[in-house]
Amino acid sequence: MACSTAGCGSSGGCSSGGCNKMNTFDWFADIPLSDNYNFNLVEISFKNGSRKAFYRNDKKLDLFRGDFVIVDASQGYDLGEVALTGELVKIQMKKKDVKETADNIRNILRKATEEDAELMRELRSKEKQMLVKARVIARSLELDMKIGDIEYQGDGKKATFFYTAENRIDFRELVKQYAGAFKVKIEMRQIGARQEAGRIGGMGSCGRELCCSTWLSDFESVSTGAARYQQLSINTDKLSGQCGRLKCCLNYELDTYMDALKGIPKNPDKIKTKEGTAYLRKTDIFKRELTYNLDRSNKYFKLSAEDVATLIQMNKKGDLPNSLQDFSIIDEPKTKELDDAYNEDLVGSVSLQTLEKKSKKKKRKNKNYRKNRNKKKPDQ
Repeated sequence: MACSTAGCGSSGGCSSGGCNKMNTFDWFADIPLSDNYNFNLVEISFKNGSRKAFYRNDKKLDLFRGDFVIVDASQGYDLGEVALTGELVKIQMKKKDVKETADNIRNILRKATEEDAELMRELRSKEKQMLVKARVIARSLELDMKIGDIEYQGDGKKATFFYTAENRIDFRELVKQYAGAFKVKIEMRQIGARQEAGRIGGMGSCGRELCCSTWLSDFESVSTGAARYQQLSINTDKLSGQCGRLKCCLNYELDTYMDALKGIPKNPDKIKTKEGTAYLRKTDIFKRELTYNLDRSNKYFKLSAEDVATLIQMNKKGDLPNSLQDFSIIDEPKTKELDDAYNEDLVGSVSLQTLEKKSKKKKRKNKNYRKNRNKKKPDQ
């Protein structure tokens, strides 16, 4: 059952796989552009936005975003939805490095009818059962591959099987069994783990829909170095997405961290002083502050990045500072009124100092109770 349009305004598109699945918005839809007369390319999306391509509107059909059209395919025809028209298509083509004069751009044949839409709904309803059966056949042949998704062509004469595999797969026998079981033309297309997650969709650990299934279309490689630069613990369970690879969002703020790290001196792991060797314990790259701990002591010193660079140069020359205390950043002492305001509990309006006093009294009472309980009575 489709959802109402009160929230997202998608005209009930939630029933097709998600309100935000590769959705787009044409900002220039109501703005007439003079240089757009001879431009007849349209971006078409297939199966809820999981796949997009550019097509020519040679017949000059009056198309708008959301219209269903019949497009030319390699064999037969396919049904897709208009995703973008006009000036934004030029921007998308420039982004994906597609030329307007490319020979592989096919044509839009006509607008889809209700019969075409009904046939497409029937084909989509078959894909889930077809996927289960396809996985059983692949497992029976002991092939090291995973069938991730199946997409029917609009005329129902062809089905594309999307699969992931680590090594090269000889699926000649598999295609024969698929053709005999499903009675359609079979096309096998290998995709990566990130593309598979984008086609299937789901929720991320952040509570939002997966970036790969909503807006992310270009997948860049993500390495553990991105986590190290951002001072994240190398925990594969937390850093991995649903695809089993490192999360794409690790690259989002990486450039900001790389720029901030330019102000941090290189090799700041330890500083030698006359009191001993101080080792680096913490680095705040945005505040440009480094915290050091004097060896075998509980003395901690917070130094600025500039002072650390100066001390490293002194050590290279053989000079040892008397103490890091001379370079330590001293915070301004807080007054009693500021401490009370800072420690105030927002829920119960109780200061933390009051809670600490109560806990100490309670501990002291329990300690006295245990002493009295352990004492033996005279008659015993």
